[in-house]
Amino acid sequence: MATRRRMTIKEVARAAGVSTQTVSRVLNNRPDVAFETLERVRRIIADTGYTPNMLARSLTQGRSHIIGVVGYGLDYFGPSRVLTGIEEQAADLGYAISLNLIHDPETRDVDALLSSLFSRQVDGIIWAIPEVGENRVWSHGKGPELPLPVVLVGGMGGQTSLLSIAIDNAAIGRIATEHLLAGGARRVGIITGPLSWWEARERRLGWRGALEAHGLTADEHPVAIGDWSPNSGEQGLYDLLDQRPDLDAIFASNDQMALGVLHAAHRLGRRVPEDLAVVGTDNIAESSHFWPSLTTVHQPLRDAGALAVREIDQSIAAAPGSRRVVGTPPSHAVRLEPELIVRDSSRSVEPILSSSNGRSMGTHDGSYPVSGSL
Repeated sequence: MATRRRMTIKEVARAAGVSTQTVSRVLNNRPDVAFETLERVRRIIADTGYTPNMLARSLTQGRSHIIGVVGYGLDYFGPSRVLTGIEEQAADLGYAISLNLIHDPETRDVDALLSSLFSRQVDGIIWAIPEVGENRVWSHGKGPELPLPVVLVGGMGGQTSLLSIAIDNAAIGRIATEHLLAGGARRVGIITGPLSWWEARERRLGWRGALEAHGLTADEHPVAIGDWSPNSGEQGLYDLLDQRPDLDAIFASNDQMALGVLHAAHRLGRRVPEDLAVVGTDNIAESSHFWPSLTTVHQPLRDAGALAVREIDQSIAAAPGSRRVVGTPPSHAVRLEPELIVRDSSRSVEPILSSSNGRSMGTHDGSYPVSGSL
């Protein structure tokens, strides 16, 4: 059988009546192409089955069209959603992914990881490892000497000269706790994640701040430390009740632990939400099918991953023909805002005034976003 000859970019350009540079701009999703021209070129590409020669394209442009991604924790909901957002946005922008999964989030063997990615000629690096312990120390002061753009996703503690993208985790704890207080709770316990994780500490900080904003002493409200698993959520409820038998609400720092809370409450004969209101975090797909359905805080995790790719792409585009990011701007941090999803595991909201935002929360069914950042 004869092998079908590969179409060339010149032939596509001739068929579309445009220059090869215009075809290249279409292939690279550039915005400076008229809509009619864009549609005509795409139609020719679809009709002819043209695919660009990636090796030749890389040699010509000095780019590999590969983004290196360092990740951890595919078993955890948050990190896995971030990586999904990275992969989807990268594909949309024409990048392949070189994924490097590490087994210990507190690794300090960063130079070897970066060197390995540099040697693979990636165009940029997304560091998507949650901030655990001191695992971000390496980024302090780094930036200008790096040969390509690096973006951090997740975690915001410490100082770094690199762009950092994260969810406002203090807001997660704050709005969850304010919702419980608005429903009439006055003894609100928390089940944290491992406190070596920045996200867990920030959610606890938001919980504490909401209590104190409403005149409650946070130290009088019980704390249990979990490990993100349902088992630790179940044990967390038992620990909280040992500290405060009259507990009437719980903020669980993820939905998996909230599931353990609901299980333990059922075993103890505590009605949810009448005796015990529960709010989780993450809005996992199964949370609406818990019994009762779980009130939770949604995190725009896929958006965080997608934004990291767009930032990398913009940095690359700012230095055409060069792998070096010229004139790297000062570091800045982006915090994406969470959203409360109200379901059946929490009580109807009673109007109260929140000292943290100066507005009456009122009665709310469904969901609402939280604006601003800390």
